[in-house]
Amino acid sequence: MKQPHTHTSHPAIIKRLRRANGHLSSTIDMLTQGRTCLDVAQQLQAVEKAIQQAKKALIQDHLDHCLEHLVGPLGAGQRHSMDEFREITRYL
Repeated sequence: MKQPHTHTSHPAIIKRLRRANGHLSSTIDMLTQGRTCLDVAQQLQAVEKAIQQAKKALIQDHLDHCLEHLVGPLGAGQRHSMDEFREITRYL
């Protein structure tokens, strides 16, 4: 059996995704109830934001744990490049 792949950040990511799921359910209800487009658009923005934050957290966690574990110890020049790479991913 394959070992589960978990990190300490996963509970926080799950929380963000559950929040997005709640926002999405609310959006569907709002459309069913005939709420205004402005209200629905605001709710959709909340869905997008929650998913975006979950994605960022997952990618950052991967860089911090999985990628460095894979490539091993880095020299000073490599460390600087890895830090730059990690920083630029914050803009995803």
